[in-house]
Amino acid sequence: MERLQAFKFELMPTGEQARKMSQFAGACRFVYNKALAFQKENHAAGEKFVSYVGMAKRLTEWRNDADTPWLKDGPVHTQQHALKHLDAAFKNFFAMRADFPRFKRKGLGDRFRFPDKNQITVDSGNGRIKVPKLGWLRYRKSRDVLGEVRSTTVSLRAGKWYVSILTRREVEQPVPHGPAVGIDVGVARFATMSDGSFIAPLASFRKHEQRLAKYQRRMARKVKGSSNWKKAKSCIQRIHARIADARADFLHKASNAISKSHAMIAVEDLKISNMSKSAKGTASVPGRNVHAKSGLNKAILDQGWGEFRRQLEYKTAWRGGFFVAVDPRNTSRTCPCCGNVSRDNRKTQALFRCVECGHEANADHVGALNVLAAGHAVIACGGMAQSGRPAKQEPAEGARAPVGIPVN
Repeated sequence: MERLQAFKFELMPTGEQARKMSQFAGACRFVYNKALAFQKENHAAGEKFVSYVGMAKRLTEWRNDADTPWLKDGPVHTQQHALKHLDAAFKNFFAMRADFPRFKRKGLGDRFRFPDKNQITVDSGNGRIKVPKLGWLRYRKSRDVLGEVRSTTVSLRAGKWYVSILTRREVEQPVPHGPAVGIDVGVARFATMSDGSFIAPLASFRKHEQRLAKYQRRMARKVKGSSNWKKAKSCIQRIHARIADARADFLHKASNAISKSHAMIAVEDLKISNMSKSAKGTASVPGRNVHAKSGLNKAILDQGWGEFRRQLEYKTAWRGGFFVAVDPRNTSRTCPCCGNVSRDNRKTQALFRCVECGHEANADHVGALNVLAAGHAVIACGGMAQSGRPAKQEPAEGARAPVGIPVN
């Protein structure tokens, strides 16, 4: 079994190395923006879209141009990958999977990538990596780098440089073990399992919200672009980084614990972007309960449901288990005993009480049981795979939910 895995470490560059990395990232940003400007001008003139091959030829001209001689100071492979990134962005736009590409700004997503495995040398034993035109870079070693290096990405985040090393290695085909489980995610309870257990939410943003607002007010009182404004901005970036790191640590620990102990995992196929849309409305048709909906949106985005699902999916595949995403429709309104579906079954957020048979239980637990039942139904219909999203079978009109939901 082939496994692709990324190992991310914090770099400890010298002053000269940090200066060069900023220069390389700036060159990639310049190439990306210049290529995007060319594509827009080309389109305005009625010409066809220029693919990566044509833009790579123009990159050679830009590197040899007397106006941009500093482009040669950076590795050419990183600048070529910036063009590939733009080419992929345009393809996603043409396929209506993303918005039109936008110009990159300095300080937002500064990074560069070495796509060639032969350019990078990793000395995992001594915690250092050799990068073209930078030499040996030390990093904070927290674990060994396993497998063959495929590519390397260097990025800047909150004033610190990081390296992400993508590797490939062969591992033995794992044998899944443990029961099946359905998971219902929420705000009051981060994740409720069909066996009755649950994981309490971390709410990392809420814990730092007051401190973040304090430094944002300080920054607002500074003159934009001044030294004090930049210092206040760096403080805000560090707070955001701390929030994101705490959330990522929480999600990795939770997904690890669940994927290790269950052979099959069923989750809801939630559309989080739709769930967290603003309720402001328009000037002619204003929204209702805007303040309450804003707080709910903030709580939803603070949980990290999308990242939690992504981690569960690939970690379950790593351990030989089965992952399935099911239609979330009526999972919180269906009685697991009699199959009755009604919005009156859940009049409060926490309590489920069936209006037909009188079954009473925690609403999140009922939702997890229904998710597990739907996962078993998808497997029975042959619409599930070890990786990727499963195909879903639409229920017949007026059909009732299955009775006697298996827990294991």
